[in-house]
Amino acid sequence: MAISNNIKAAKATFGGGCFWCTEAQFQYLDGVISVESGYAGGTVANPGYEDVSTGTTGHAEVIQVTYDPVKISYDELLQAFWQSHDPTQLNRQGNDVGTQYRSVIFYHNEDQHKLAELYKQKLDASGAYDKPVVTEIAPLTDFFKAEDYHQNYYNENGSQPYCHFVIQPKLAKFKKVFKDKLKTN
Repeated sequence: MAISNNIKAAKATFGGGCFWCTEAQFQYLDGVISVESGYAGGTVANPGYEDVSTGTTGHAEVIQVTYDPVKISYDELLQAFWQSHDPTQLNRQGNDVGTQYRSVIFYHNEDQHKLAELYKQKLDASGAYDKPVVTEIAPLTDFFKAEDYHQNYYNENGSQPYCHFVIQPKLAKFKKVFKDKLKTN
C-alpha cells in the first residue's frame, strides 16, 4: 500500500479484547498512520457488531493498523500488542468475555508469522506471566471494518463511563511504557 509522500505502508492486525481499547492505544504510536476497528477470524461474511457480539460467528474484535515500517517496525508493534492486554486470558479481557475478545494476531505474511511465533515463545519462556500465553496466531483471511460508530471511539466518546473507567487507565499505562514511541503532536 502506498501513501502520499512516497511512504510505503504496511498492515498489521491484532485482537486484544475490546477494539475500542486497543485502537486508542495504537493511535498514539509514532509511525502508525491509521487504525481501523473491525472483525476477523470468523466464518460469516460481512458480520456486524450484533452478529459478532453473540460469539457465534467465530470473529474476534480486532484492529487493523496501517503503519510506516521506516518509523515503527512490526516487532515494535508486537511489543505494543503484548503490553496492551493480558495474553494469558483465554477468550476474554477483563469483564469482556467470549471468543470475540480473544487474544489473537492475524499475520499478513510469513515474516509477520515467524516474528509473532518467536515473540510468543520468548514471552512464554521468560516467566513474565505465571500462566501460559494463549494468544492465537493465524493467517488473516478477511478483515471486515466495523460500523462507523466504532471507529475512533475513545477520541469521539472519551467522557463515556466505559472510556473513563476501562480505556483511560489502560491508555495511561500504555503511554508510560511507550513514552519514547509516542507521536509528538
